[in-house]
Amino acid sequence: MLRDRIRFKPLMDKITDADAACVHIQNGTNVFISGFTAGYPKLIPQALVRRAEKGERFRINLFAGASTGDAVDGVLAEAGLVSWRRPYMSNRTMRNRINADEIRFKDDHLSRLSSQVRDGGWGRAHVAVVEAVAITRKGHLIPTMSVGNTPTYVREAEKIIIEISSEPPDLEGIHDIFIPEDPPYRMPIPIYRSGDRIGKPFIEMDPQKVTAILFSREEDSCAVFTEPDTVSRRIAEHILDFVEHEIKRDRMPSFLPWQSGVGDVANAVLSGFLENDFFHTIDIYSEVLQDAVLDLIDMGKVRAASGSAMTLSHKARTRFFNELYRYKEKIVLRPVEISNSPEVVRRLGVIAINTAIEVDIYGHVNSTHVMGSHLMNGIGGSGDFLRNGALSFVVTPSTAKGGKISAVVPMVSHVDHNEHSVDVIVTEHGLVDTRPLAPRQVAEAVIRKCAHPDYRDLLWDYYQRAVRGAGGHEPHILAEAFGFHERFMATGDMHSR
Repeated sequence: MLRDRIRFKPLMDKITDADAACVHIQNGTNVFISGFTAGYPKLIPQALVRRAEKGERFRINLFAGASTGDAVDGVLAEAGLVSWRRPYMSNRTMRNRINADEIRFKDDHLSRLSSQVRDGGWGRAHVAVVEAVAITRKGHLIPTMSVGNTPTYVREAEKIIIEISSEPPDLEGIHDIFIPEDPPYRMPIPIYRSGDRIGKPFIEMDPQKVTAILFSREEDSCAVFTEPDTVSRRIAEHILDFVEHEIKRDRMPSFLPWQSGVGDVANAVLSGFLENDFFHTIDIYSEVLQDAVLDLIDMGKVRAASGSAMTLSHKARTRFFNELYRYKEKIVLRPVEISNSPEVVRRLGVIAINTAIEVDIYGHVNSTHVMGSHLMNGIGGSGDFLRNGALSFVVTPSTAKGGKISAVVPMVSHVDHNEHSVDVIVTEHGLVDTRPLAPRQVAEAVIRKCAHPDYRDLLWDYYQRAVRGAGGHEPHILAEAFGFHERFMATGDMHSR
């Protein structure tokens, strides 16, 4: 099998096992790995853990495309082998270590990462560990289910370790690899429609940098999507109804591409197109493609779907590979600096939908930290799309923890996106288009339409007292602005007692 996958024959001499390969990774090594919810290496992390279990003391700096599975972030964090982690993660063990200040973490906008690596902003790229389905006859890489930052990592790395995946090699042709010029001589990225292909179907690689090749039968941990619940469906309905309303009144074109973040709410929004007769066909220009994208393609509702990775359930993954010849006609996987490029997002006029942990009455958004201090995941690409999309939605269920937490608060405890980046706020109770409103109008509308009924009186009382007592453009009572959060920390419930 490896002979079929490694078509550049001089690299056959580099075939080895994970324990031998990981000697290239030592204490303080900057390790740049492939992976963006999928397509991450699995064997090298296990080998590093085995070394630690034998008593070797070392720690690495780990840089990825975005989140990886437990096979990377989980096992390495559990073993205490990570000193630095960038740019985004979603693993519980690593999250706990970051919040305990045992792992240093820097949150980044995903569109900026590759250029920062190329200009040396992250230090030397000592070792790149990447997953691929094949190596071409000229020594280039065919990625798996994600692209992320891998093209830049491979280009900049001093050494490259490759894990050849057992996934079907038919993935070849689904990727579009393009690395833009760096400032000050950067040319426009020539994407004018979601499906435009501007690059090559492989990642260019210098074969002389390859120090080891492994064969891996390990699979990505698949996403688990539940059927959309009532809350998710209502949020989806609000969004689709609003966009349909805007199109019918000639306030926006009918063919703008869509982007949605990862998760059940995002999947519900895309699923909403399945039963919607107004949107006959759509384009998707997003970051991660999920199960619902396959459903929409099956129904003939997708002209083109562009992303940097695919995260699929077991069932959808099987369907994808069984009919890959058909899905490849519609799907394009790109480097994240292209999928999330502010230039392209703005040119295409993307409709952006991203989730929040909480929003405040004036439209500021916290999407990363719980109670202001504890990291949940990271900002990811939400800022790339919200700040540059033609129309940006921020969505959240109105409550959490069984109603003990209000997702609408007087002032967010951490700011990821300010009011200037957010167009529309949506919960299951309603939607507020903030664009034609002054801040006080936003506050009144958000309290009335988006907040859960159990918290509306509390929010309205706070707002009215702020207007009378503090006044100003965005009235706040500074001594009480975080009163909801303090009450929860003290009693476990944001409700007033």
